Amino acid sequence: MPKKEFIDILTEGLNAPPQYFFDDVRINKKGYQNIENVLESNMNALSTSELEEEIQKGALILDTRHPNVFEKGFIPNSINIGIDGMYAIWAGTLLKIDTPLLIIAEKGRESESISRLARVGYENVRGYLQGGFESWENEKKETESISSITPKEFESRKSNDGEVLDVRKPGEFNDSHVNSAIHIELGKLKSSINLLHQNSKYYVYCRSGYRSM
Repeated sequence: MPKKEFIDILTEGLNAPPQYFFDDVRINKKGYQNIENVLESNMNALSTSELEEEIQKGALILDTRHPNVFEKGFIPNSINIGIDGMYAIWAGTLLKIDTPLLIIAEKGRESESISRLARVGYENVRGYLQGGFESWENEKKETESISSITPKEFESRKSNDGEVLDVRKPGEFNDSHVNSAIHIELGKLKSSINLLHQNSKYYVYCRSGYRSM
């Protein structure tokens, strides 16, 4: 087989590497902190008021709960990357490596959420909310939610009052997709956000719901 044909077959359907790959190369050359030291400095239990202070300073809330739990209630402006999916890869794809992060996790999974980030170079975690989302909810603070709907509801709604957004990979979209769907794969959504209309309603889908959330 010619070399070019071999390369084309091997790389067909591959996306560009996540942005953290290049940061990790730099970190590996320069040297990195011991994982135990990172955990010690990042495992800070924060009260709701301390969490709010960090938000005011520009930290991003990373909620690592299961999407089905997240959708029912979350802190405004959170991003959900579920720990039971391709957690580190999606964090590396969607978040800048030096972004200050605040973790909302299921009780008992705070350390796992932080250590798995650290293994791919994400060491700027300011802490996690003590007691998880429930402690925020118990203080009657503002929350938001997202609706998951059935395929039947999806079919009836999408043609009446909204646009459909498919966030899967190009190969998945090319295999089959919902009629009239806009396609922007999740990894390119931020850079392509100008293709969407700020005041439109969107119905988002992927394969399982993980990327949609």
